This record gives sequence, C-alpha cells and structure tokens, in this order.
Amino acid sequence: MHLSFQKIYYIIATIVGLFAVLILAKSVLIPIAFAFLIAFILLPVARKIESWGVNVTVSALLSILGLILIFGGGVYLFSNQIIQLSENLSDFKVKILNVFADATFYLNNNIGFLPQLERGELLDNIKNWLSESGGALLSKTFSSTANTVFGVISALVFAFLILLYRKGLVRAFVSFYPPENREKAFKMFQSIQQVGQQYLVGMMIIILILGFVNSIGLWIIGIDNPFLFGFMAGLLAIIPYAGTVIGAAIAVLYSFMTYDSIWMPITIAIFFWFVQFTESNFLSPKIVGGNLKVNALASILSIIIGASMWGIAGMILFLPFVAILKVVCLAYEELKPMALLIGEHNFTRKKRKSEPVLKI
Repeated sequence: MHLSFQKIYYIIATIVGLFAVLILAKSVLIPIAFAFLIAFILLPVARKIESWGVNVTVSALLSILGLILIFGGGVYLFSNQIIQLSENLSDFKVKILNVFADATFYLNNNIGFLPQLERGELLDNIKNWLSESGGALLSKTFSSTANTVFGVISALVFAFLILLYRKGLVRAFVSFYPPENREKAFKMFQSIQQVGQQYLVGMMIIILILGFVNSIGLWIIGIDNPFLFGFMAGLLAIIPYAGTVIGAAIAVLYSFMTYDSIWMPITIAIFFWFVQFTESNFLSPKIVGGNLKVNALASILSIIIGASMWGIAGMILFLPFVAILKVVCLAYEELKPMALLIGEHNFTRKKRKSEPVLKI
C-alpha cells in the first residue's frame, strides 16, 4: 500500500477536524448521543406497543414516559435516605475540617519551611476560606445542575423524536449509498442498533446485580443507608473501570468520617475490592463484554479520550461508540484492519493455517 504525503495530510486533517467538532459542539452532541442510546434500548418497547395497534407517536411517548417513571420511582425510593444523609452533612463537614486541620498541623510542626500556626488558627482560616468561596461554589453548582437538567430534558426530547422518525431516518441514511449497496447498509445500521441496545441492557443487568450485592454486603457490615450507597456504587459502574472505584471511595470515606472504628472502612474497602474483582473478571465479560467485543486496550483508550473531551459523559458514551465504530469498520473492506485493532477476536482466536506466522 502506497501512502503519499497528500493522503497522510488528509487523514491527519480529518482526525483533527473530527476532534475539533466533538469538542466545540459537545453541548449539542452529548444530549444527542445519549438520545440515540436511549432510543436503542426503547426501540423494542416501542415496537411491542405498536404491535397492540397503537400509532407511532403514542408508542414513542409511552416508552419515554415509562423510562421517566422507572427512574423517578428509583429517586423516590431513596429520597428518605438522601434527605437523612443531607441532614448529616453538617457533622460530616466538621469532621472533614478537623481531619484536614490535624493533617496540616502535623505538617506544620514537622516541616521547617512552613509558617508556624496553631490548630485553632488553622480551623479559622479554613472556615473563612470556605465562607468566602461559598458563593462562587454555590453559583457553579447551580449552573452545573441547570445544565444537567437541560441536558437530560434535551436527551429525552431527542430520543422521542428519534423513535418517532426512526423509519425516515434509516431511509435517509440508506439513500446516501448506491442502490446495489443499500441492503448491506441497512444491515449495518441494524447491527449498530443491536450493539447499542445490547450494551445498555447488559449495563442495566450489571447495575441491578451490583446494586443488590453491594446493598446486602453493606447491610451486613452495618453501615448506615446501605441500599443508598450500594445502588449508588452500582449505578456508577456505568463508568467503565473507574465507576466502581468511585462508588467504593464514597462509602469508605463516609464510614471513615462517621464511625470511630477503623475496621469499618477497611472492611468496606475489602468488600468492594472483592465485588469489583468479581464484576471485572466474571460479570462484565459475560454480560457486557460479550456484546461489545472490544479489547481492553481500545476500551481504556476510549475512556481516557472520552474523559478528556466530554468529561464523565465521554467516559460513559465513548465505549459503546467504539463498539459501534467496529461494526461500521467491518462493513468496509478498507477499514477491516481498524476493526481488528478495536475488537478482541484478533487477540484471542487461534491462527489459521493460511495466515503467515508472525514472530513478535
């Protein structure tokens, strides 16, 4: 294969342009990306409702309303625990300030180039700094909350429109292809929908399993609000690799600040380590990994790139999109090497007799 300078330039320019669009238009692309994943998982529900003689508009609306009711019921179920936890935040904040002041006081007495301060003076300085920065923090929190609510509403509206106009959208995309390739393109779009749907169904199963296992384990250990922390950690598992660690850290930090015994956070940390080990090595490969068929290298790179471009949303979205990219690459002969780089089949299967022996 001959690569000229012009081809290399076009490839690099295309990649740079794609990344620029993803970064500059992320406020619009993130809700649309979530909307497609929501539409993928609700498509079988909408089709089932339509089979009962309901028109497309009502079936799409009922599917979205059903999703809202499920998540709203989950929030209502844990609302009492959330309120109880928020009431304890003042004591929690005092304990955090004391720990931070003790650590700073220790460094202050053992490191010579720091100015000498008393513990009470340190606490007063920290409280003054928090009060001065509280307004900016409150403003930032309100702004991010408003953006999140607007993004969720936008994603639901886009998902409703995608379900409503799905047939026209597929026809439009397929029409871009020559007549002899339209059947192949239609199958490719079907595979894309199936990958997105299977990923979300698998993640929902993982979240439910982890939520119940975490809750039961934390209840046995004896932490307050075990089901809140258990399902919070399970829900955070939607962020690959890092989500379970974040969920465990929240429960460990809460137990460390709330209970006097050091064995409580240690026991919770060991329990979450065992759960994460089981989830990473047994549950996810069987339930989610088998559907995605993306190797670990591509998964980790997608998470890092997604986090750098779209933050937490990118960590959630880029992994299923890499799996969808693999499906697209398999549909084109020229892009099949890219599919081999993304998929796990190239790294696990045995060599065929017709293939050359590669000594690496």
